[in-house]
Amino acid sequence: MARILVVEDDRSLAETLSYNLRNEGYEATIARTGLEAITLARAHEPDLVLLDVMLPEIDGFEVCRAIRAASPVPIVMITARDDEVDRILGLEMGADDYVVKPFSLRELLARVRAHLRRVELSSRERDLEEVLQVDRIRVDVRSRSVERDGYPVHLLPREFDLLLHLMRNRGIVLSRNQILEKVWGPDYLGDARTVDVHVRRLRMKIEPNPDDPTYVRTIYGIGYTFRAEREG
Repeated sequence: MARILVVEDDRSLAETLSYNLRNEGYEATIARTGLEAITLARAHEPDLVLLDVMLPEIDGFEVCRAIRAASPVPIVMITARDDEVDRILGLEMGADDYVVKPFSLRELLARVRAHLRRVELSSRERDLEEVLQVDRIRVDVRSRSVERDGYPVHLLPREFDLLLHLMRNRGIVLSRNQILEKVWGPDYLGDARTVDVHVRRLRMKIEPNPDDPTYVRTIYGIGYTFRAEREG
């Protein structure tokens, strides 16, 4: 049974969400403040976090940062503010998805299922013995670790999945929608611009010069590709 942490200070909404999650077969725990959310995330190790942005004590962005620093758990942020800056900030803090109030409960549950399915697939993938290396980038699939020039590179779970998919398809131009379907899953309902945000974060970590990328290249009007040639 998947464990879901619902972080929401609106008592009525929190109870509604937890009730429907339990009806779907999940175990739901409620936190009503930012500090309580961090404490419960550490104590219960949830499989997914539904995280409101506007919270007492500390806001959802800081909660997201704190949880992400300690865990790769999927984080779906929920907010009443439909602002692109807020969405990008949430993704930059390590969130996996962003839902704006008022939202369809059916859509939210679909997103929950999609993220949990991705985690399950990633868990199976870790059992594979596979190492990919292109030039100075080395990816160990089993340990989900990345090195550049022999030094470890810390990637968030979605960044790792994105890099792995691009490397496995090196030399092939992939559209944003193709990347979304394979990395985020066919049930993902978010914006294709999510790919751009994650590519930018990935470049900051693996590229010698993120402004003039060597590995993850933009194909304007289409999407992205990972360099095909092997060197060294």
